[in-house]
Amino acid sequence: MTNDVLPNSPTPRQKMRVAYIDHVAQSSGAEIALARLIDALHDVDPLVILAEDGPLVASLMASGVSVEVLPMRERTRDLRKDRVGSRGLPIAALVDTTAYAFRLARRLRALRPDLVHTNSLKAGVYGSLAARLAGVPVVWHLRDRLAADYLRRPAVLVVRALIAILPNSVVVNSEATRATLWLRKTNAVVVYSPVSAPDDTQRARRQRTRHDPFVIGMVGRITRWKGQHVLLEAFARAFPGGSEVVVVVGAPMFGAAEAGYAEELREMSRTWGIADRVDFRGFRDDIWAELSRMDIFVHASMTPEPFGQVIVEAMLAGVPVIASAGGGPSEIVTDAVDGLLYPAGDIDALAELLQRLRGDSRLRSQLRNNARIRAERFSPEAAASSVMSLYGLLLASSWPARRM
Repeated sequence: MTNDVLPNSPTPRQKMRVAYIDHVAQSSGAEIALARLIDALHDVDPLVILAEDGPLVASLMASGVSVEVLPMRERTRDLRKDRVGSRGLPIAALVDTTAYAFRLARRLRALRPDLVHTNSLKAGVYGSLAARLAGVPVVWHLRDRLAADYLRRPAVLVVRALIAILPNSVVVNSEATRATLWLRKTNAVVVYSPVSAPDDTQRARRQRTRHDPFVIGMVGRITRWKGQHVLLEAFARAFPGGSEVVVVVGAPMFGAAEAGYAEELREMSRTWGIADRVDFRGFRDDIWAELSRMDIFVHASMTPEPFGQVIVEAMLAGVPVIASAGGGPSEIVTDAVDGLLYPAGDIDALAELLQRLRGDSRLRSQLRNNARIRAERFSPEAAASSVMSLYGLLLASSWPARRM
């Protein structure tokens, strides 16, 4: 996409104004991916509208991005997906969401963006409705698999229906995500979440000595479906009484259930006799410093990930990867070429791969070298090129109807 004049455009070579909509202001995976994408979209004048205040606001503003907080009621903003069941959306949440969509539509009319781009599942619903009410073309960026292992079936059917009728276009973060839609294949564009490493990543890679412990690590939000317990039990089976250590980076982010699971993990490490070899690091801003400590990176999600950008981060950091097969990770990793795959939740299979990779330095080197090449496919520039092409098509088709 270039900055050439669009048909009937009043101002030559002006940047597109895109409003990005998200209900979350935490530094979680989808929001990190959004920030990276915006940074690579040089022909866009971005405005981010969030439903809450939080760390993402300061992070985006520090990068020169305009941010507005249009607060949503907490009871609806923080509604967990498991609350949406056979009886549908709670009435209070339905009322709140509808009212919020009208408020957002009024704000969009005042801001007059060229496009709206929604970034989360909730934002996809209310953001697409608001954009339609405001008469602005809208892109729904779907980062979640619409399947019964993620949402209850009634919710899956409702969201599939909404995503088929509300947005002008749909972006998905993997073929695995696209496969859960009702749309025809050509109606959803796959744009892998962009990942790039700091320039000093290679210099930051620690130099091992024979006295250093062998470190196996995992990075991600502390929640049961991410499978931290699978890694801990596999580690205990693979290295009983050994000198290896396991590093768990991440924190519970949403609700008491995740906080309780974090405590379970500590109790499990004591039960399995590995508590003195487990380092719970909590949330860390500098993911690259954490990856530089690791000799093996493990991704252990119990259900298929929609994508899995932390896997690409590990590849770029030069850390050999073991990942659970299925979903996005199977699109990122080619088994035994640039990483190793195992059946999700199979503790024995993971323990066996940990032992194998621990004992084979040549294999670790092979996977590391191939992974760096593979990771280039997921660059911010590649994602930005696809997104700008989509924006251009939408603007070209909608511009005459939206002339001021």
